[in-house]
Amino acid sequence: MKPEEIIESVAAAPAKALDKALQESEKTLHDMSKRSVKQAKGYWHALGPGLTTGASDDDPAGIATYSQTGAQFGFQFLWMAPLTFPLMSFVQEMCARIGMVTGRGLAGNIRRLYSRKILYTVTLMLLGANIFNIGADLGAMAKAAQLIFPGTPFFLFLLAFTVISLGLQIFISYSQYAKYLKYLALVLLLYIATALTLENLPWREIMQSTLVPKFTFTKESALLICAILGTTISPYLFFWQTSQEVEEKKYNLTGKTASHYDQMVHPKEVKRMRIDVWSGMFLSNLVMFFIIVTCGAVLFPNGITVDSAEAAANALRPLAGDQAYTLFALGIIGTGMLAVPVLAGSAAYAIAETFEWKRGLNRRLKSAYAFYGVIIIAMFAGMFMNLTGLNPIKALIYSAVLNGIVAPFVLFFIVRMSSNKELMGRWKNRSVVTLVGWLVVLLMAISGIAAIVAWVAM
Repeated sequence: MKPEEIIESVAAAPAKALDKALQESEKTLHDMSKRSVKQAKGYWHALGPGLTTGASDDDPAGIATYSQTGAQFGFQFLWMAPLTFPLMSFVQEMCARIGMVTGRGLAGNIRRLYSRKILYTVTLMLLGANIFNIGADLGAMAKAAQLIFPGTPFFLFLLAFTVISLGLQIFISYSQYAKYLKYLALVLLLYIATALTLENLPWREIMQSTLVPKFTFTKESALLICAILGTTISPYLFFWQTSQEVEEKKYNLTGKTASHYDQMVHPKEVKRMRIDVWSGMFLSNLVMFFIIVTCGAVLFPNGITVDSAEAAANALRPLAGDQAYTLFALGIIGTGMLAVPVLAGSAAYAIAETFEWKRGLNRRLKSAYAFYGVIIIAMFAGMFMNLTGLNPIKALIYSAVLNGIVAPFVLFFIVRMSSNKELMGRWKNRSVVTLVGWLVVLLMAISGIAAIVAWVAM
């Protein structure tokens, strides 16, 4: 080889090495990207009943409660978000395990283990609370829609949301319905986006209020704490979670609705369920946190108090701009479309199991008339509640308080059943979970009693 060729070869070596290194780096980045996308898809696929249950927890009644909390007390009650997250996660996990192991919903298990008097009492309490909640949510959705389309009559929106919700539950298949609820859960991101559109948020004060609990006992704060607990740890979520785990397992046995139920529960199923439940509850509490932040940062310093979700949206407009106003209003409608079917469905599952009717969203209307009949009656009862002169604004907060009062009665049986070795086998509660369960029962009972006392005194 000639000297000039040797020099040329030596000069080209670093360039070739660099080119090879760049190609290898590009391949590594491509592989990492594919792996990340695959992991994200796997995570999304693992989400199901837990995600939709957690998302439906942030219904218009919940949004109204969180909005009023932020507007009236600023950041003072932000510590409730990290407190309720593990509590509701443990409770919903108990409900999910009961459904997975027994193949029955909560009412079906209560019917098997307790007297008819107890069963009827729990079911009627749930039905009453749910109809009240449905009415409050439908009213809030119609009011929010009027904010965006002010020329349209309230009743027209009320009827439209009722009919659309019924149609989704009755006329589409379970697999399509489950996907609808799952993707609709993403509407909650609107509330995170609303908070992030605000400028100069006092993050130091926000973090301090989140980590250091502060509480002054007044009639208003007692009602709000019960409302917060009632709208996060709600009876309808218990029944829905349990029944949906049964539906999900039946569907996954064959890829279509199964005619039997396999009571053998694999550890992988439980792991998937836990990821699902804790993810759903995390999203629920994250949204609660950002709604309180939004109203605490914008409304509280200006002395503006609100008593409904749509009032919060309206109040944000002159202070935070049209973007925050629109996102907040759209969120009310979207969360209502998610929560109202869950409220009606959970009542239908409970009553159908109480009287041993054929049930399930996996069944067609003609094979489960009574089950779908309960859904239809609950929906229209809630709709007509708005035409009786009942103030839909107060109804939102009161429905949350009512849930807070009913919850400890239902929780009592959930903790007992999920700790029952004979019923649950190897999947019964660990001691620490049972302890947390009884603490939740005690906390809900105390807050319910305090709310009743405050209510009477007002």
